[in-house]
Amino acid sequence: MKEIEYKFLVDQEAWSKLDKPKPTLIVQGYISKSVESTVRVRIKGEKGYLTIKGKTEGISRSEFEYEIPLNEAEEMIDLFIHKYINKHRYEVIVDGKTWEVDEFHGKLEGLILAELEVESEEESFQKPDWVTKDVSTDPQYFNAVLIDKC
Repeated sequence: MKEIEYKFLVDQEAWSKLDKPKPTLIVQGYISKSVESTVRVRIKGEKGYLTIKGKTEGISRSEFEYEIPLNEAEEMIDLFIHKYINKHRYEVIVDGKTWEVDEFHGKLEGLILAELEVESEEESFQKPDWVTKDVSTDPQYFNAVLIDKC
């Protein structure tokens, strides 16, 4: 499966004025990470996930995600994860497209990123006014890199 995703910084002031849906807490960490691939464990709300992602090329990469039992995700995080990301995710619909907006916590407090998955790199879309700089290809905003700051 292929993931094609744009990532943008979010204007905190404009974002704070929005009437937002209820967020979901996400806790995630990496069992393995390199330029070639990552293996991530995530708890999103009351569900667990194991995700394998390939090397990022532009805004695309291979992605395989599997739902796993919550207790197993919790155990994997306890056993294998030394640093993890805490963030609240908001799913905001804009012009029929779902934007996933992450507000980071802990040492990443203040960072807000918006992601939009698309069907192809040529697909056009309308950016909301609270979206600013495109950081899709900037590795410093990849979660696998951000986790080193936690």
